[in-house]
Amino acid sequence: MSRVTVLVLAPDPPSDAGPLERTLFAARRELADRQHGRFLAANADEVVLAGGPADDTPFGARLRAFVLDRRPAGIVVLGGGSVPLATSADLRTFVQAAASPTRGALANNRYSADIVAVSCASEVLRDVPDLPADNALPRWLDENALIPVADLRGRRRLAVDVDSPLDLVLLEGAARERRDASRGDWPVLDAGSAAVVRERIGAIRGVTRDPSAELLVAGRVSAAEVRWLERGTAARSRVLIEERGLRAASHLALAPGRVIDRRREPSSVLGGLLDRDGPERFGDLVATLADAALIDTRVLLAHRLGADERRWPAPEDRFASDLLLAESIRDPWLAALTRSARDAPIPVVFGGHTLVGPGLALALAER
Repeated sequence: MSRVTVLVLAPDPPSDAGPLERTLFAARRELADRQHGRFLAANADEVVLAGGPADDTPFGARLRAFVLDRRPAGIVVLGGGSVPLATSADLRTFVQAAASPTRGALANNRYSADIVAVSCASEVLRDVPDLPADNALPRWLDENALIPVADLRGRRRLAVDVDSPLDLVLLEGAARERRDASRGDWPVLDAGSAAVVRERIGAIRGVTRDPSAELLVAGRVSAAEVRWLERGTAARSRVLIEERGLRAASHLALAPGRVIDRRREPSSVLGGLLDRDGPERFGDLVATLADAALIDTRVLLAHRLGADERRWPAPEDRFASDLLLAESIRDPWLAALTRSARDAPIPVVFGGHTLVGPGLALALAER
């Protein structure tokens, strides 16, 4: 079996980061530090925490430079906030995949990865292109490097990735249930910042216990989450699935013959209604559709501004929106949208992929 290096990407916050962004970076670093010891216990030979200042360097360029410099035999690469709910057995599975003497890869999800193990890494990854994020790496391995890629989509706990301070709130229940000596205390968002959204989550949980009520879930929802809603909640579900693969669909990951010159821009049905009625009407609009709502706002931002996140409101604004802190948001459109959601006649929670993905069970399951 080959030696295995684990690369955990945990950069420092930008110099101009706001308090919520700094909180997120600190939490991701804390989670990365915890993964360091857990991967060593899972038989990894070394664990490298890649810190340093955050910048615009693409994920692919960082990974390529690391591989050319260190020449690892096998590698497991993940972000600092990735797979916080992974068990020790899960981590050993990734280490064993990276240690294989034959070429192969293992991801938590081959279509949008947060953690990837690659064997024979020095050969396989030396030509990886400047992929914008880790999500697209399995597709590049499959279609360009011609490496067999397996995944663990059936292990829903491996889909959790801490991308927003809201995700720390979603993890609170799981943290209480899963805490053990190897993990210690989990990062927790301060009570003042999270008070409103915690109350809304509790209200939505109450709605889902009512068989006569209806829950709206909109965004990058998977079929697995729809099945969980059917089994795990009493309420009816209205699910609007839009823009799955928003971050993973890099043209750099596709085989040359599959690259499409005119890729459709992100588009959202709910976003189109906001174009027509304005963000101030959002609360009233969703109240005509359901008795509670969980909304992936990244789809709405992509509809309005395109897939390039550099054109979106600043991360600090997006994180404040996730916590329904409308008065802290500088972007006028997002502030109006968040204010309308906070003051809506039904409970509404905003977030990203985790909220409408594995976070559904974390938010809505009975405690």
